Amino acid sequence: MNWSFRAFRLLHLTLAQQLVLLALLPATVATLGVIAVLTRQHLSNVTELVRANAQTVALQVATVAQSQIQRMDRRALQRTAQSGSYQPHVQQVQIWSEDGEIVANSETTDRARGEGLQVVAPIIGDDGKNAGKVMVEMSLDAVGSAKHAVWFNVVLVLAASLVGVGLAGWWAARRISAPIRELGEAVERLGAGEDAQVTIEGTAEVRRLQDGFNQAARALSESRSQLESRITNATAELARKNQQLEVASQAKTRLLAAASHDLRQPLHALTLFSDGLANGETDPARLQRIGHIRECVESLDRLFTELLNLSQLDAGVLQPQWTDFPLDTLFDEISRNFRAVAEQQNLRLVVRKTDAWVRCDYVMLSRILNNLVSNSLRHTVEGGVLIGARRRRKGIRIDVCDTGVGIAAHHQTRVFEEFYQVEPQGGRQGGRDARGMGLGPATVQRLAALLNTRVELSSRPNKGTCVRVVVRATEPLVPMPAPPLLPAGLMAEDDGGLRNIRVLVIDDERTILEGLQVVLSNWGAEVLAAQSRSEALALASAWDRPPDVVVSDLLLQGGDNGLDVLAALERHPNGIGPATARLLVTGETKPDRLREVASAGVTVLYKPVSPKVLRQAIAAQLATVRELA
Repeated sequence: MNWSFRAFRLLHLTLAQQLVLLALLPATVATLGVIAVLTRQHLSNVTELVRANAQTVALQVATVAQSQIQRMDRRALQRTAQSGSYQPHVQQVQIWSEDGEIVANSETTDRARGEGLQVVAPIIGDDGKNAGKVMVEMSLDAVGSAKHAVWFNVVLVLAASLVGVGLAGWWAARRISAPIRELGEAVERLGAGEDAQVTIEGTAEVRRLQDGFNQAARALSESRSQLESRITNATAELARKNQQLEVASQAKTRLLAAASHDLRQPLHALTLFSDGLANGETDPARLQRIGHIRECVESLDRLFTELLNLSQLDAGVLQPQWTDFPLDTLFDEISRNFRAVAEQQNLRLVVRKTDAWVRCDYVMLSRILNNLVSNSLRHTVEGGVLIGARRRRKGIRIDVCDTGVGIAAHHQTRVFEEFYQVEPQGGRQGGRDARGMGLGPATVQRLAALLNTRVELSSRPNKGTCVRVVVRATEPLVPMPAPPLLPAGLMAEDDGGLRNIRVLVIDDERTILEGLQVVLSNWGAEVLAAQSRSEALALASAWDRPPDVVVSDLLLQGGDNGLDVLAALERHPNGIGPATARLLVTGETKPDRLREVASAGVTVLYKPVSPKVLRQAIAAQLATVRELA
């Protein structure tokens, strides 16, 4: 761990420092090795010299003591030993007899005794035999002095060599690292988009590297200039395209809004007149033609409803109203709405009962399921459609499955895009099964997003399609109160349903006024008609009692507004009051208009309005007003 840490720290040294260190390390090791060898040799030579000196002194003493030891003249032997101890660096001299007895011993007294080297020399008698021996102890101070001198010289030489090597290494490192450092700074400038050319100098290898860098920098600078130019052009082109798309989108919105509004007016009138034609008609042939007219009107109504739903989503006027309700209530409504359609196509519509409660927006979830069931019926030739619910953890999964023509795999990821349609494969054509504009699935997807959920689709060609929506489950509440009963005389009957009810109708289209008069009169209502604010106020000044219901168009002649007309009637001395129900009918799809209508607090019906829906809306508003009264 310690070595790895040190190695890691070395990685943070500059190149020059690393090169100097690289030069110093081998120089230091080599110098120390050479000095160690030389020092050892020198000290060994000094030691051998001391030994040789001691051997010489011992031989001299042995020669002098040869005759003296034979006579065993101890006094003379002592003098001989003393004379030997007077030699330089001699610390002790001993003369031993043949049997090992020390017959003379002399030690130095004029200097401190230190570590010594002992040498023994034999005393040879006249007969050539060993007569004794001499031991001389020589001081090793010379060796110690030599050691100190050597270490001083070692430090001096090592310091001088390291300084020299360090200076040489630093010079070489600077010479090598300076161009590299310059290249690094040039790379930084190049990254910042500045001029990054470097001066070509140094060794051949460095010069080659510098030249290659300059060429690469020039090529990169040219590429960057070209890329910046392309980006600038592409950005300008993209801005221009975005502007064109924005203009086209606004034009599309205006076109759809204008076309929708202008087409809804005659379609609304056609709806009213077709209902008026059927009233009292008994000829089967004419009733069949009227039925065909109604089917066409309903098909157009479905297309306009898709546009309206999309416009409301674009306008942001649709916001979830979270409530807890039993899912079976919605299933019953779907069953009532589509069972007749399924039977007409010889299909089965199976809606399974469920006791699950969900927390969701009732209207949005109803739109989603109605759209899914409508699509399933439209693309199913035989078999039928199954609607059911299953619990999944904390949610309820609602399944809408059919045995229709199915959707190929490459279409399944795009069916929820706006205006995307899959070519029918064996599906019904014409009549009630005429194709729409591909807005229904897109509306489903966007409504699901508002409800914080998603729509999942699985399908197999010629086998059928299953669409799943997961909503949040909740605990059952107390039983929901039954819807209020309609007042007497307001039951859903074709004749006399609005007897003794006075209705003021305001619309700038004469045909719509006539259609409303026909339908409302057939229901027994007393109808007052006005095409403008002035006509409505004139009627208010003349009537003996205010109308029970006011049905007004939103956009009137001269830029007038149905909401403003209702406000003017409220301010009129003989105008309407809280006891008068109010309904707005409009074919407008512009986002700002939809937001204005949503914030008005008045019930709104979107053209074309079928007589059945109109009758139900009038009855509901009258019931609400009378409850509040």
